[in-house]
Amino acid sequence: MNRSHPGPPDYMLLLALGAIWGSSFLIIKLAVATMPAATMTAARLAIAALIMYAVARHAGQHLPRDLALWRLIGLSALFGFALPFYLIGWGEEEIDSGLAAILMGAMPLTTVLLAHILTDDEKLNVRKGLGVTLGVIGLVVLIGPEKLATLGDDTLRQLAVTGAGACYGINAIITKSLIAQPRRGLVAAVMIAATGMMIPFSLVADQPWTLDVSTTSFAAVIVLGILPTAYATLLMFKLVDRQGASFFSQINFLTPLFGVFLGALILAERPPPNAYIALAIILLGVAVARGRKPAS
Repeated sequence: MNRSHPGPPDYMLLLALGAIWGSSFLIIKLAVATMPAATMTAARLAIAALIMYAVARHAGQHLPRDLALWRLIGLSALFGFALPFYLIGWGEEEIDSGLAAILMGAMPLTTVLLAHILTDDEKLNVRKGLGVTLGVIGLVVLIGPEKLATLGDDTLRQLAVTGAGACYGINAIITKSLIAQPRRGLVAAVMIAATGMMIPFSLVADQPWTLDVSTTSFAAVIVLGILPTAYATLLMFKLVDRQGASFFSQINFLTPLFGVFLGALILAERPPPNAYIALAIILLGVAVARGRKPAS
């Protein structure tokens, strides 16, 4: 496919996606204030699944019917949506949204490392290895070596958010086997499967009928389902179709920056100095692993 040189509309789309996904950490923080992570995740996915199914049907696409394909869809639902959404939500029950955004900034580096382990054609080289090393250093600077040694509650929650990044890395490899499928029907299927995983877990873990959910948390979950989960997925398709995956990958620099900025602006979070140092190291690691400087 021949693509034109990226223009202002493409960069506006990229910024919009960075802002939407960066804001998700703030919105999750508001949601889990009175709604536990499992129920928040189930509700968020259910809303997005309904929207994406309607979008797929409007586009004339159906849910896949191949049973073997549904096994891959189940894995993508687990590692791309259900598990990471829950881990991020559980982490943000205690840690700041800005710190969660920084922890997730290392996600592209976990993808590089997992691709080396799980694939035959994307092995580490010196450049990628240096990028991953910088990312690990950034995470150690952020969490703190003494906290990693003691593994207190906050540390476990920070590691849970980091684990969500690893889940996304696994899903990036799984989706290689799914890219030939009609996108909207596929995403609807994945979100429906993820919803099916989370609803029983929510019923057992949280007994949601007993919860006293605030209006703010309820509204936050609706926004999560509509914006960062469903609408941002459609924007992602549009941007990748217009300019390709390489241009889209610059989102990895924008999302944590928006996450930190919005947490500070709206929730008055004040990350410690080591958080900013860690963010700089992690983003440098991503830039090194990609083999280019972040776009300015």
